Amino acid sequence: MIDMMNTKDKNVLQLAYIGDAIYEVYIRKFLIDQGIIKVNNLQKMAIKYVSAKAQAKFITTLIKENFFNEIELEIIYRARNHKSRIPKNTDIITYKYATSLEAVIGYLYLENNFPRLNELMEKIINVQEN
Repeated sequence: MIDMMNTKDKNVLQLAYIGDAIYEVYIRKFLIDQGIIKVNNLQKMAIKYVSAKAQAKFITTLIKENFFNEIELEIIYRARNHKSRIPKNTDIITYKYATSLEAVIGYLYLENNFPRLNELMEKIINVQEN
């Protein structure tokens, strides 16, 4: 078990790095569970969830809904405010919000807080579907 303080204090880019992979797996499983068979269609649908623009939309919506607890918000704000490179395919604000979503997902994963991670992913899927 990973100590909460150690995880919470990890570099937010490390959290985002693992969070990106976990997020991708959740989305891919969700799409496969929808019965989508063709890989090309799976990829097209995945973009609706995994693009920086989509991730920024999800996290800003959930922040407005007061979904996140204090520790999660701390991770989000640290990631959003972290100095980062200039992205190629999106503006810097969108990129920072996307990174903050990945960071909180990475945090929840490393904390083995799968009930909360599942709750977050369900909310994201519901935001996209609405």
